Amino acid sequence: MTNFGYRLCSLLTIVAAIVGAAALCSASPATAQDTRRPADAKRGAVIAAQGTASAPACALCHAFDGASDGSGAFPRIAAQSADYLSQQLRAYGSGLRANAIMAPIARALSPQDIADVASYYASLQTPFPPLADANPDLVKRGKQLAETGNSRKGIPGCDDCHGAEGAGRPPMLPYLAGQYASDIALQLRMWKRGFRTDNPETMVLFAKELDDGEIAAVAAYYQQVRSASQLAGAQ
Repeated sequence: MTNFGYRLCSLLTIVAAIVGAAALCSASPATAQDTRRPADAKRGAVIAAQGTASAPACALCHAFDGASDGSGAFPRIAAQSADYLSQQLRAYGSGLRANAIMAPIARALSPQDIADVASYYASLQTPFPPLADANPDLVKRGKQLAETGNSRKGIPGCDDCHGAEGAGRPPMLPYLAGQYASDIALQLRMWKRGFRTDNPETMVLFAKELDDGEIAAVAAYYQQVRSASQLAGAQ
């Protein structure tokens, strides 16, 4: 990672802590992290499979194994960190992250439900399904953006924050390697066009500088890239 990348990620860690704390302080009791016992992945598996009295089963969209349905319509959540998954659910519940489907579901989950289901999905090591390969030139362009960014536009490499080959930087920066290209592209376009306003100091800022071709390229690259550790875990 470049020195700039290290400085950036250090700054992002501080910013994420401040933003996360502010979001939790302003959240309602139903969305704030206030669990009375350690997270229970076994109970989380029941929520994932069956839902709760007021929330549908997570598996309906994300599958019980967290790989979703293979179409790319829903993001892969298997093995994302429990802290990251919990943070996102609380953001949906508090309105920090807007989503017509996820917001009412997250609001219907108790803090303990969130902790348990996040722990369950974080515990999974689900194989990556075979996905169609993108145009090699598109993947090559995406690899360059992921590794070194675009200095002319002031965009750092995505790997500077999301880890080498998009492996993630737990607990708060998600992995991108193996994520569906359609979901990566959708999230980048939402940040670019102002439909997602969370992470304004980072993703909103950088996504606005990406053109549609760059978005397609980096999304295609991350869909097909696998780190050695991920491959080992998927076998």
